[in-house]
Amino acid sequence: MNSEKAAPKNEFSLVLVGAGPRGTSVVERLANLALNLPEQGTVLKVTVFDPFPPGSGHVWSPKQSQNFLMNTPSSFPTVAPEREGDEPGLSFRQFVELRGDGRKLTDEHAKLIERIEPGTYPSRAIYGEYLEHVYDRSASILAAHENFSIQHVAAEVIAVRPVGNAYQVDFSSALDSAETRQLDADAVVLALGHQPAELNPWQKQLEEAAAQAGTTYMPPNVPADLDYSRFKEGQPALIRGLGLNFFDGMAELTAGRGGIFRESSTEPGHRLEYIASGREPALIVASRRGTPYWGKPVVDQFIPDEIELRYFDAPELIGRLAEARASNPAASLVFSRHIWPQLHRDILFAYYSSCARVHGAPDGFGEREFVERLEAILSAEHHEGSQVWLGELRKFIEQFPQLQWLDVPKLAKPFEEVGFSSDEQYQQSVRDYLVDNARHSTGGLDDPLSCAIMTMNAGRMLIKELIASGVIDEQSRIEEIQAHFEPLVEGLSSGPPLERIEQLLALSRAGIVTFVGPDPEFGFDEVSERFTASSPWVDAEVHTARTMCEAMMPSNRVLQNSSPLIKQLLGDHVARVHRWKNAEGESLPGSGFDVVGEPYRLVNSEGLAHRGLFVLGLQLSSAQWGTAIAAQAGDLRRPAARTLHDAANVVNEVARLAGLSGNGKLSAEQD
Repeated sequence: MNSEKAAPKNEFSLVLVGAGPRGTSVVERLANLALNLPEQGTVLKVTVFDPFPPGSGHVWSPKQSQNFLMNTPSSFPTVAPEREGDEPGLSFRQFVELRGDGRKLTDEHAKLIERIEPGTYPSRAIYGEYLEHVYDRSASILAAHENFSIQHVAAEVIAVRPVGNAYQVDFSSALDSAETRQLDADAVVLALGHQPAELNPWQKQLEEAAAQAGTTYMPPNVPADLDYSRFKEGQPALIRGLGLNFFDGMAELTAGRGGIFRESSTEPGHRLEYIASGREPALIVASRRGTPYWGKPVVDQFIPDEIELRYFDAPELIGRLAEARASNPAASLVFSRHIWPQLHRDILFAYYSSCARVHGAPDGFGEREFVERLEAILSAEHHEGSQVWLGELRKFIEQFPQLQWLDVPKLAKPFEEVGFSSDEQYQQSVRDYLVDNARHSTGGLDDPLSCAIMTMNAGRMLIKELIASGVIDEQSRIEEIQAHFEPLVEGLSSGPPLERIEQLLALSRAGIVTFVGPDPEFGFDEVSERFTASSPWVDAEVHTARTMCEAMMPSNRVLQNSSPLIKQLLGDHVARVHRWKNAEGESLPGSGFDVVGEPYRLVNSEGLAHRGLFVLGLQLSSAQWGTAIAAQAGDLRRPAARTLHDAANVVNEVARLAGLSGNGKLSAEQD
């Protein structure tokens, strides 16, 4: 009996370096492609490299402490479009609503997921469960499809080298790091995530001094990787940084050591008292601002639907730019001239219209009449970039004693050029500031300042999209947005959940946490063999300790990264750092790789783009402002869904290179 043999299929090999959130988005988009792909004559062979479990990767392990919280409410993040039917992915919100979507959870996680609501800030361990679930489900779809195969290799990629039209990938496993093996690939996607980095000169000095004196210095690190046993109970420890890494450590060193935060009041800023276990270190903490980032407003959405931008109109700006480029192809948007005057209007309108709505309009005005007067001042015609409206609005507001002028830029530095005559005065001033934060944030949409801050955050999302679109002048982006606007908006919009502010207040009152002061100066006293910290704005004794921790992530500058792969890519001229020119024409290195197009192709030292070498995530920091760990669930046309667009673009291009044809092309808006 004669039987026809199936024709052999061509093979296209894809290597994915990194299996954290961004790598998982790529695998999910590949699975979605597979579900929409008719039978092909090509097999796409996918090899995923990551020393850590795929999905959660390095940062999001489900096994890490429950004290480490996410920085977005559960309604926000996703690494896949929301599921509608049999699609491979789903949002984190759906994962929570489906109580794990069939994933086998530990008893502890099963109980925790039951308590998550839209406005809850869940643990990173729970999000790690979600990431692994999306990866596993997507990988199983690929494994079952006749045109795909997928395997995860628990190894570190240490080199990627072009060989003709393909690439040689060198890797070594954690079990046998001495042995290097090779794999040939037609295309490679770099989804590297956080990488180790060289210390800056000041950090190196502290590290060397500590090593000679036998004291403890902990450089920047992923919070889950930090050895918290090095903090000795009852002993002082200096901590530099009051961002999210600090709050992770704060929780691990207090609640994680048996301390209890007990509800003692319903009054914002006074909700908790701390009952010490006696095992805590004495935390002496400092940051440039002198305070932590502002705690987030209590709302269910990252940016509530009620928050709108009236004046900052990105499509209008792009349209005007297109007209300008007809006569000047090099025209671009400048933040201080084209963007900030509009966004500043939105912030102030949100604040003062909310004041009228929540507290009533000033004497002589009804709410509607007051808002109409605001609109008239803010909408008045002025020459482009003019700040005349700002002076007019301020004169209008100063007529009403019950209304204070909202100095938006000053919000970034609440204690700027303020001196404190004693340590006690400063501690109380920080507590007063944090209590004020708690009162405002508790109000949510019924608090004018919270509305103003959320409006600024909405503007930030649009600015990120404009930067990714390449329409903002690069010097303006670096010297105005990243140098000045970023500290403002990050300090107000990227802070911890309010629960952390309440905990910090309780610890301050209990004497567990002491604040150093603004513009802190750190050093090492070789005589006493102790780290030192002081503030020029606080008249107090120098703080000392034999333990110091840098509460921050390793630097995200590729020239500072110390991973073998990044060093090899730069050293072998496979990649180069992006460079930009300042007003004097000087060429300066940027923070990320030089890339071109979308999907982002890596550019080599000669300025040529690789055919099949793509970049996702943190190392795109010269092409994108901010590198979110997840996209925003829901309407994926929003700028906050950028990570899904990037993953979809890569998958579409890989499919084209592989010769996969048919109706399988996808976009982030699908599903």
